[in-house]
Amino acid sequence: MLRNRVAPDGTLHAVTARGTLMGNRGGRLHDPLTRTLGRARWRSRAWICCEIAFKDRHRSVMGSGYTEFFFLDEVTALAAGHRPCFECRRADALRFREAWARAEGTRPEPRAAEMDVRLHGERTGERPLTRLGALPDGAMARIGDVVATPCKGRLLGWSFDGYAPAPEPDPDALAELLTPPAIVSVLAAGYRPRWHESAGSIAG
Repeated sequence: MLRNRVAPDGTLHAVTARGTLMGNRGGRLHDPLTRTLGRARWRSRAWICCEIAFKDRHRSVMGSGYTEFFFLDEVTALAAGHRPCFECRRADALRFREAWARAEGTRPEPRAAEMDVRLHGERTGERPLTRLGALPDGAMARIGDVVATPCKGRLLGWSFDGYAPAPEPDPDALAELLTPPAIVSVLAAGYRPRWHESAGSIAG
């Protein structure tokens, strides 16, 4: 079992559940002979989220190229600090960039490298505290052992297998914000990420 599944806090795990999107962190982080990770967790600031299938391309996972990571859905990838890929997910990447510019109130829209610098600082910096009720749909936070996100008026608990209803927290309780603040602003500015199908069965 390969250690290539990404949790919302960006950590990497070996689990049997399959993801709906893949991505990378700028290069190879594994030994292609043993297919095990080394100590590094990125090779560049460009952490992206990609389609699993694109133009009939075929890859050997953890082969001779970059290290492939897999996400339950885009909400998970965004929480871990991965943005949409400008090649295989160009339409989503453009919507993401447009929402970024709206959130910042700036023009022209930012270049990918500019967003990557901001996101890398937030990924590697101290995580702020927040209240779940103040978050837009798709932004993730952690209270104790529960990782949760609001979705259409419901609070959903995350797992590698999908979402389940989460208990409503104490309204005064503070949670550790997992989704980088810049991406929280992008979500608040109208970007709509892809959700795992389990979210729809709960939130409707």
